[in-house]
Amino acid sequence: MRRARLLSVVVIVLCGAIGVISSTQTWLTVELADGAHHTLEVPGASAVPVLAPLSLAVLALGAALSIVGLVLRYLFGALAILIGGTLIWLTARVVFEHPVSAVASVVTESTGIAGEKSVAQLIATITASGWPAVTLVVWAVLIVAGVFVLATARAWAGTGRRYRTEDAAKSATPAGPRPHDAAGSHAIDDWDDLSRGEDPTA
Repeated sequence: MRRARLLSVVVIVLCGAIGVISSTQTWLTVELADGAHHTLEVPGASAVPVLAPLSLAVLALGAALSIVGLVLRYLFGALAILIGGTLIWLTARVVFEHPVSAVASVVTESTGIAGEKSVAQLIATITASGWPAVTLVVWAVLIVAGVFVLATARAWAGTGRRYRTEDAAKSATPAGPRPHDAAGSHAIDDWDDLSRGEDPTA
């Protein structure tokens, strides 16, 4: 089941990479209710503060999954499901609700006004880009990948099997001299006898 291992690793790493990229992109655009109608762009890392660190964790998890043993495969598969579930819930709120809490930090930084109620009074509209929806799909894929890991982990080929086979083959090889080594040793002795004027066949 090498393909199962490879597919799991690639999909999970890809999900983490997209999550990291998404955290730097604009998720929400806020139009302030002032005379100038200023707009503020809210990146994914501000809309969902745990987006970047959890995406990095998914990247590391996917990379480590390529070398771990059976027990850790199950653990990492469960972690992928847990992280995916957490992020899908947080991302879905942004996609469907456009909550003030997702933009509050950016508005406060720009205006100096804090408090969710006060910030809400400053906002005219909140619009979402396509990134939250794309990222929501990515987390759904991550959950499916985690389930796939749990379902196939036992069938994955062990990474150390080839090396164990080679070691076993070496240990099975007799430690004594091989026949051609012994023959070579006798030939050297015969040559020494001839150099001393002795007949080695006598």
